Amino acid sequence: MTGPYHRGEREVQRRAGLREEAEVSGRAIRDTVPPVAASFLTQQRLLVAGAADDRGDVWATVLTGPAGFLRTEDEHSLSIAARPAPADPLATVLERPVHLGMLAIEAATRRRMRMNGTARPRGGGLLVDLDQVVANCPKYIQKRTPPAADSGPASASPPEPPSPSLPGARRSDRLDDGQRRLLAGADTFFIATADEHGRADASHRGGNPGFLQAPSPTLVRWPDYTGNAMFLTLGNLLVNPRAGLVVPDYATGATLHLTGSARIVWDAEDARSPVPTPADTGRMVEFAVTGVAELPGTLPAGWSPPALSRFNPPVPAAGAPSAV
Repeated sequence: MTGPYHRGEREVQRRAGLREEAEVSGRAIRDTVPPVAASFLTQQRLLVAGAADDRGDVWATVLTGPAGFLRTEDEHSLSIAARPAPADPLATVLERPVHLGMLAIEAATRRRMRMNGTARPRGGGLLVDLDQVVANCPKYIQKRTPPAADSGPASASPPEPPSPSLPGARRSDRLDDGQRRLLAGADTFFIATADEHGRADASHRGGNPGFLQAPSPTLVRWPDYTGNAMFLTLGNLLVNPRAGLVVPDYATGATLHLTGSARIVWDAEDARSPVPTPADTGRMVEFAVTGVAELPGTLPAGWSPPALSRFNPPVPAAGAPSAV
């Protein structure tokens, strides 16, 4: 490591011509949770988490609970009063110590906070020793409100373990037609990556519906929009192509989890699909799917319709020619 960045992140910054901007943004990376961020965490009901399994496959998931299920025990540690359901791809992974990438996101206010660290099981939840804390901007977050819920603090006692089965959970090695339609209509997904040493990270991706494409049952692609120049996700992909996606269905509460490998497409003309998705940067990511899990009831159902971010670039109509 040199400063806050590893070699993959620095190489992507260099190739994108944004090293100076990355140095400025890197000042926001720390290893402690400031008091204002600790207060934000206690209000959250949703946490995205990502990690690698025993085979090295990276998966992303979503943990939920009442306000208060996330708490900082001190400025270096995070307590999570939740664990994945047994059918979740990360359920067994989180039964042992593992490096975990995390993102707390509040769509109603377009606020988010990124945290990484080593998670250990504790009771029915997790305790995470943090080594990286990053505040992110609200860009590309669609504003939506979760269904009403008890906003009181979570119980201090450990939560009950999840039920031993999850009816309706499905696993496959490729996307079916319904899952491809979900991706085509999505305005939000989350991506988990890890560096060459297995240090995980979780991040948000958003855009107008259609920005996420599934040209085939085993290929997913999306544009890389202008961001904070850190390139924490692309930097990981440069040194370790394995990644995991989780796509929420805010209407039903189901989540679609994908694992596979990703490559950075620096020029859309190099893309495998004849109709690339335009990006303001010229960069795209292509993701080869090797595993699929669809889980019902991960999120509370019935979120409000989204107010799309004003920063979202336009997406051409299906079948229309596009240019970068």
